Amino acid sequence: MTTANASAAYATDFTYRPGKIRNRVLWTLQIVLGLFFIIASGGPKLVIPHTLMDNAPENLTISFGLLIFIGICEVAGGIGLMVPRLTALAAAGLSVLTVLAAATQAFIANQPGTAIFPLALAAIFAWIAYERRAGLTDLRNTFSR
Repeated sequence: MTTANASAAYATDFTYRPGKIRNRVLWTLQIVLGLFFIIASGGPKLVIPHTLMDNAPENLTISFGLLIFIGICEVAGGIGLMVPRLTALAAAGLSVLTVLAAATQAFIANQPGTAIFPLALAAIFAWIAYERRAGLTDLRNTFSR
């Protein structure tokens, strides 16, 4: 096989799978972050939303429905991180969600220093989505049958 044929075969190969150590690191991150988003981030938004709204800073007022929607997205993303077929999609969705959370902290709440944590999470979720990209093609193939 020549180098041109090898690179062409690699370009059409979407079945990339991470190595054993990288796979373990990814699963550890996915489980820890999934539990964080289920228990510590999205869960309180669904269980005690009125308390969260009462304790919010005066310049950050969001509607009750939006708070519930964000909580549902976070819990669904946390569960999706732990389901093998959904990890790439959940990580991509949580990456978008955390970028929007960082923008909210920086521009609406006028606290740009607190936007660092959501941006770090967005980078981690983007990396997880990239590493689990084969799951997206598997998911696509499942629904295209």
